Amino acid sequence: MEAYRISSDASVYYLTYSVVEWLPIFVTEATCKIVCDSLRFCHQQKHLRVNAFVSMPTHMHLIAFDADFNSERLARTLADFRKFTGRQLSDYCQGQFPACFHQTLCAQATADRERRLWQPSRQPEANETEPFWQQKLDYLHDNPRRKGVVRYAEQWRFSSAAWYLS
Repeated sequence: MEAYRISSDASVYYLTYSVVEWLPIFVTEATCKIVCDSLRFCHQQKHLRVNAFVSMPTHMHLIAFDADFNSERLARTLADFRKFTGRQLSDYCQGQFPACFHQTLCAQATADRERRLWQPSRQPEANETEPFWQQKLDYLHDNPRRKGVVRYAEQWRFSSAAWYLS
């Protein structure tokens, strides 16, 4: 059971989605595109709004809310996003990554699924103040630079940092 939950007390959340066993699956354009396309679909069809995001090799962060600040719909949308991307990314890993990736996903299976891509927790943290929002925004945008993936945060293609800079 998650220690953090989406509740009706808050509208904007900072979320982290981590891949099981910290498998580095977000190292290809195709895997990052699966996530970006799914976020775009959730925006167009499910009222999801994303303030900021970054996909790192083993995890992703985003700041998100529902267009009407409906926390119940936000929780459902995020659950749908997680299920859909989990299936799509697992399928991609099975066909395009070394066999050990698929074996690891299958080893993480539970009674209700054949494999698991995402770690069980999304760690949603309610954003209740502007300083908290700014701290999380800066943290997620700077993550690729801090980890040595790029020299400047805005150079990382699968992040909203360049959009904020422009």
